Amino acid sequence: MSLDIAQVPTPCYVLEEEKLQHNLNILDRVQRESGAKILLALKGFAMWSTFPMIREVLHGTAASGLHEARLGCEEMGREVHTFSPAFTEESLREILGYSDHIVFNSFSQWERLQHVIREKEGVSCGIRVNPEYSEVEPPIYNPCVAFSRFGVTRDQFRPDLLDGLDGIHFHTHCEQNSDALERTLEVVEAKFSQFFSQLKWVNFGGGHHITRADYDVDRLIRIIQQFRHRYNLEIYLEPGEAVGWQTGPLVASVVDVLHNGMDIAILDASAAAHMPDVLEMPYRPAIRGAAEPGELPFTYRLGGNTCLAGDVIGDYSFASPLQPGDRIVFEDMTHYTMVKNNTFNGVPLPSIAIWRKSGRLDVVRKFGYEDYRMRLS
Repeated sequence: MSLDIAQVPTPCYVLEEEKLQHNLNILDRVQRESGAKILLALKGFAMWSTFPMIREVLHGTAASGLHEARLGCEEMGREVHTFSPAFTEESLREILGYSDHIVFNSFSQWERLQHVIREKEGVSCGIRVNPEYSEVEPPIYNPCVAFSRFGVTRDQFRPDLLDGLDGIHFHTHCEQNSDALERTLEVVEAKFSQFFSQLKWVNFGGGHHITRADYDVDRLIRIIQQFRHRYNLEIYLEPGEAVGWQTGPLVASVVDVLHNGMDIAILDASAAAHMPDVLEMPYRPAIRGAAEPGELPFTYRLGGNTCLAGDVIGDYSFASPLQPGDRIVFEDMTHYTMVKNNTFNGVPLPSIAIWRKSGRLDVVRKFGYEDYRMRLS
């Protein structure tokens, strides 16, 4: 049953259960036919009220820090793989309480912290490598740019320190198709395959846009099958965005309309606070029923409700004039929004809701003053 926007309080992120299930079905097919294991990267999607659905399909979570590791352990309850650019001894001890796979960013970290790993049995460790090849744009999202702080390059690789390490991890993708993975693997294999016989697993990282409509799933399955045949290694992938991709909108309301050289609509949602990638990436979110400026009769600049002068979502045209109370539906807003939003200006965070397959809206979380207050001191 289609989402009934009229039922949604604003501002509110809405996860559509049926669309999440669609993504999980695709990821399940990849696992079954390729033999790979897929982890949910919490940095992209961490809506833990959906984890009962996700754990039925995916093998666990990929964490980038202590709190993500704990969330994955306590709420998903399957494998937890944790990577950090740098662990402190104290943080690693705490992270080990929630993780069964640890990925180090450098051999110096591995040398310095091996004694901590030995304090917990059954932990599988790996090292992140930097193949110095990536097709990601813009540079802020490219982990293989010059002077990158991520991973060990081939000239810095220490085969003499592989004892105790079970795997390697590389992450070079962002919203890319399987052809980019194929080209990347050629470089990874050329530089590191001589060490694969000493390993048990390889993690292909995240950024694989597996659930996007034009993604070549058959090619991905074939790539993984052939890699596993060549090296007999366990393969992990850790997409986050692909899990939450196109699973629901951010619904906002028009609060005021003013004019200063052009018509401007102020919303109860904010680019700066509620969808920061609009400014950081930057990108232009799709709005249901809207078009490019001038294409429809009424053009507006949509502004957020913070005091940041640049809190502007973009210019859009509409079929009819906007009025206070009108709903604005920003499509595809469940990934990299809830995990990155903030309370700048004390602006309340959007509520979080699930639109059930049965046609019922469940508001699973509302945020208030205490959520703002408790982030401060």
